[in-house]
Amino acid sequence: MRILHTSDWHLGRGLHGVDLLDHQAAHLDHLVELAAAERVDAVLVAGDVYDRALPPVEAVTLLSESVRRLAERSAVVLTPGNHDSAVRLGFGAALMREGVHIRARVAGVGTPVEVPARGDGPSVLVYALPYLDPDACRVALADDAAAPLPRSHDAVASAALDRVSADLRGRRGGGLARRGPADARAVVMAHAFVVGGVASDSERDIRVGGVDSVPAGVLAGRGLDYVALGHLHGPQRVTVPGRAPGDEADGAAPPLARYSGSPLAYSFSEMHQHKSTVLLDTEAPADARVTLVDAPVPRRLAELTGPLADILGAAGDAHVDDWLRVVVTDPARPSELVARVRARFPHALQIKHAPAQPVERERIALVAASTDPLAVARDFVEHVAGAPPSSAEQDVLRAALEGALATERSA
Repeated sequence: MRILHTSDWHLGRGLHGVDLLDHQAAHLDHLVELAAAERVDAVLVAGDVYDRALPPVEAVTLLSESVRRLAERSAVVLTPGNHDSAVRLGFGAALMREGVHIRARVAGVGTPVEVPARGDGPSVLVYALPYLDPDACRVALADDAAAPLPRSHDAVASAALDRVSADLRGRRGGGLARRGPADARAVVMAHAFVVGGVASDSERDIRVGGVDSVPAGVLAGRGLDYVALGHLHGPQRVTVPGRAPGDEADGAAPPLARYSGSPLAYSFSEMHQHKSTVLLDTEAPADARVTLVDAPVPRRLAELTGPLADILGAAGDAHVDDWLRVVVTDPARPSELVARVRARFPHALQIKHAPAQPVERERIALVAASTDPLAVARDFVEHVAGAPPSSAEQDVLRAALEGALATERSA
């Protein structure tokens, strides 16, 4: 069976003021074509489908149309992430067309979506876990509502996976044979920061009680074959440790766990990430089970740092069409900096002036009522521009200050 694992679409999100919806639509077109070309049996979207709880109408329309097209080719399972509203994403889930499964309710974490094989191979049980906010889930996932779980990601994730394990043991042990084949493959979808993953700047902080992560060990010893992770935007594998001798699943190989990553770069911290989608073949040998399919790149992200003359010269030739962060290191701020950079690089998104010489130490100046306002203005200009104002600039500052004082006196 073939499974397409994707996540973190963040439909409706922009990049430093650039509307990305057309690029997001192009990626979803790519996923539809990939699902058809590879005869994919299931598409798993592991959270952060939208970028915010109240997505724009255009993002809702894009999701609706894209899910419809994917469902014509395979089963589709979606879960909300920490950016989504579980209630809004899950609204009408019971009314969805056949083959579309939106799992937004915590109560359903121990009940899988069964994806039957097209041939004689085993089916796949997909346990879809929505984002588990400890504050919202510690009562719902507790065995006794009067004794809530500890306020941590570890506690709620472990409790949810305990329900998965119990259901899976019953199916594979024969107790629930009527509800699923004993040789079925088991896949968990989870939107969480699992220890070992590498974060970037564009993931929203999910820290609770000072901790934002789930130990990878909670995934071990549960009889899982694959863990489809969402939340971190960089595609990466997470190592799941084996269990100690004598543990319940002693001898069982730990599951393969991966973050699919986001389809697009959503900050400059992601500029070196190689965006892709995970294609999982459940019947392939363990070392050949995963293929990473390159995601289409609408426009590269890059950074140019140096004197303005160099950036506007040959150093910038290869980056005219890139989304750029430009850091100009001239000792003094060049005149018309933003206009000159944008004339050369129409897709420059961030333009900074950061003089190359390091500041020896931070200087904190106390401004008293008796401090000369012109001296304060001169210090501010020197702090921002890296050089004190010229005589002409000081004349402009003096005239502005005197004009402000005159207006205040006449008020």
